[in-house]
Amino acid sequence: MTGRILLLSPYHGGSHRAWAEGYACASAHAIALLTLPAHFWKWRMHGGAVTLARQWLSQAASQPLPDLILATDLFDLTTFLALTRRHTAGIPAALYMHENQLTYPLPDDPATGPMRRQLGERDRHYAFINYASMLAADRVFFNSRYHLETFFAALPAFLRHYPEYNELDTILLLRRRSAVLPVGIDLRRLEPPETAAAGAPPLILWNQRLEFDKRPERFMDVLLTLAGEGLPFRVALCGERFGQPDAAWLAGVEALGERVIHNRYANDDTYRHLLWQAAATFSTADHEYFGIGVLEAIYAHTFPLLPDRLSYPEIIPDAFHADCLYHGKADLLARLRGVLANPAAARARATALASAIAGYDWAVMAPTYDRAFDGLMAQRG
Repeated sequence: MTGRILLLSPYHGGSHRAWAEGYACASAHAIALLTLPAHFWKWRMHGGAVTLARQWLSQAASQPLPDLILATDLFDLTTFLALTRRHTAGIPAALYMHENQLTYPLPDDPATGPMRRQLGERDRHYAFINYASMLAADRVFFNSRYHLETFFAALPAFLRHYPEYNELDTILLLRRRSAVLPVGIDLRRLEPPETAAAGAPPLILWNQRLEFDKRPERFMDVLLTLAGEGLPFRVALCGERFGQPDAAWLAGVEALGERVIHNRYANDDTYRHLLWQAAATFSTADHEYFGIGVLEAIYAHTFPLLPDRLSYPEIIPDAFHADCLYHGKADLLARLRGVLANPAAARARATALASAIAGYDWAVMAPTYDRAFDGLMAQRG
């Protein structure tokens, strides 16, 4: 069936925007996007529902009603449904969890950064918005099994924090209505450039967010160790940035000197060229619910080295675990030395891996999404 989906994206930037627009372009359904800019994420979780409800109500009378409401996690779905109930009562709602505010890690420094703590601990208001929105939704989709399992493992203690009416029986209810729906990616936009650099030292790529949860200080420490051993390599630091990098990162970049061939967020064309030049990428993250940047690098035949935890064992096919998943810093360094010594062998293995992850492209994932939402829309019929 072909239906109408209202997709609510209150923090419409970065991976959230790529996901929403990618699905809208690839889906067989008619998808209407209602969005707000990617600023002030806490205010988006509190006030975004009011703003988007008012915007939608201003045009609701002139347009057909949707068959499904699809919202993302930085959103108070309960408030939106309450404010639009005269029109949306009976329309099924789904919630897509890119992340959640219950298990998202906190920074080491409790006073700084976008995840700064309230009174020395996690601000539970935002986790409760996630929880209430999940209760209001007919179906909840997580981007990985790891994400789903860690959320539900933490939920009982979260609810027990409250003094009474802990509603622990809702955990099983929510678990039954939850499923895994991996992120779709527009991999085809990353087709190889016509020319690529040849004869230069192997290139190591950083294409993750430059934020505390990705542990950039560990990444830099590994690079400096390799440089101290005199190994030949270049570095491209092209991940998204929010504010000025800290002093340790800047000192590391300075110490690497001419090895650093790129040190800023890359536009699409530059990013594509860097991906296809790179011999390897590696993660030192403490937090990863999915791993879009890793999959983009793999698609470009870049060899990944990833910790054997978080979502990484899930997105890397089992046949490649022994090659790609490391255990501790010493193991990571040993594997990187091997890649730098024989980049051609690493490229050959990465080429095989690229074929194995092609199913994350929207051409494959969009029909999977459509089928998942078909069942919900049929409930309205």
